[in-house]
Amino acid sequence: MKSIKTTGLILFLIALSIFTALLFIGKYELSESTFTNFIESKGIKSELFIANMEQKVVGNEFSSQFALSSAIIHALEEANNTHKTNQEWDKVIWDKPHNLSYELLKPSGKGIIYENKGLFWLLTFGLGIIGALFFILPNVILMGGPGIKNNGVFQSAATNRGWIGMLAFIYLVSFYVLLYFKPDYVVNWIYIVDPISLSLSGNLASQWFLYGFLYCTVMTVMAVRMYIKYRHNKYQIVRTTSVLFFQIGFAFLIPEILVRFNQPYVDFKNAFPLDYDFFFDWNLNSLMASGNMGIFILVWGLALTLIIVPVLVYFYGKRWYCSWVCGCGGLAETLGDPYRQLSSKKMVAWKIERWLVHGVLVFALLMTVFSLYSYFSGADSLMGIKTKDVEYYYGFLIGSIFAGVIGTGFYPVLGNRTWCRFGCPLAAYMGLVQRFKSRFRITTNGGQCISCGNCSTYCEQGIDVRAYAQKGENIIRASCVGCGVCAAVCPRGVLKLENGPEDGRIKSVEIPLGNDIDLIKMMNERKNAT
Repeated sequence: MKSIKTTGLILFLIALSIFTALLFIGKYELSESTFTNFIESKGIKSELFIANMEQKVVGNEFSSQFALSSAIIHALEEANNTHKTNQEWDKVIWDKPHNLSYELLKPSGKGIIYENKGLFWLLTFGLGIIGALFFILPNVILMGGPGIKNNGVFQSAATNRGWIGMLAFIYLVSFYVLLYFKPDYVVNWIYIVDPISLSLSGNLASQWFLYGFLYCTVMTVMAVRMYIKYRHNKYQIVRTTSVLFFQIGFAFLIPEILVRFNQPYVDFKNAFPLDYDFFFDWNLNSLMASGNMGIFILVWGLALTLIIVPVLVYFYGKRWYCSWVCGCGGLAETLGDPYRQLSSKKMVAWKIERWLVHGVLVFALLMTVFSLYSYFSGADSLMGIKTKDVEYYYGFLIGSIFAGVIGTGFYPVLGNRTWCRFGCPLAAYMGLVQRFKSRFRITTNGGQCISCGNCSTYCEQGIDVRAYAQKGENIIRASCVGCGVCAAVCPRGVLKLENGPEDGRIKSVEIPLGNDIDLIKMMNERKNAT
């Protein structure tokens, strides 16, 4: 087993090294025809930008994407500064520099990576999948039976903010920063998934296709780990299968296939306000222009948010979405499972959670009011505040930084449900329903609790489950996503996920401790008497 694990680690590190090295390999040359088509399609009027590009960039070979990107951005900034100084606002290019650079870089590749996409996919994704499976399978196969212990979880450098965890943290954060803000730096990564994108949508890959494919790949590999680790718990097996199905099918394959048939790209399981740009003018215009399919998507989105979500939360709690359907939750439960114990159980964390997650919900709702007002009135601002500014700052701060960079990049530091717990507006919305109007609860049997602490250790939402179990109280916290891991790791079967009548869900079901003591005394007295 040890040799298999070592081999797997070596293969995975080789694949990761090659994947990282791709950032620094390759050659690029922007052709005249590509540049001309770009200028015409974008309607660029800046003669300074065009002249600078034709003089210093077009037709020249660059040794890396960093060099070509730097040259493009320099030409852009030089032209924009001149136009702004001269107040030639119609000639200013308002595109984000790295996004514009990406559009020119992607079709300019040449050399070993561009010409051998399949080979480099095998050396990165293929080798990485094999290595990861070889590494993780011996660990989980050797685990014991039901009642998973927390022995060693706080001593491992990989799972308790040690040096391995810090390296993983740095790599994940760096990946998200590049993906969200500097897509022109990762074109070599995007090249290697071009063939897969072409086979699905008929289009070359973008950074978001790369992310979607990598997302599904990581979830699938780590789901194998989940299947074996929690093989004694049917709830975990079915739940893991469910999030895989919805992520791969609804979030990845169906949207890509829709594009092939000239239909809008849509993830049918993504509900507002998590899908925060659903009411943005560009999305509404796109749906209205897509005919019957667009109208169906609009009606489905409204029904999902206003009817389906609250009704299902009433019957099943927010677990139906957060732990069975949501892609964010799916990644947290698979890739993030080794870090779930890092979720803070302190009272101060709970206070921050309540203010922050509901603050994001209010932000999302206010932004939607601005968006709808601008869409129907034609005004670009409300109360002197520009709608586009509100949408931009929400997208940047919440959609990119919080949900992406922090939400996933900080797994090895803050635990696997940081976004779900502190930032997700849909989780806040469902949590309000779950807390005050739902049939879902986790029941406890205080008389059987041995205070081992497994439940609290593995609660990814920072709930001190043991405190409830010791008192025999039902757990109805708004933040609980019903993942069921607390029940899976309990060695005595103290915890049970239930959907029962609303009446009595807040009551304690504890058998008073005094009765147990009196019973033991009585039994000892009878034994001594005989």
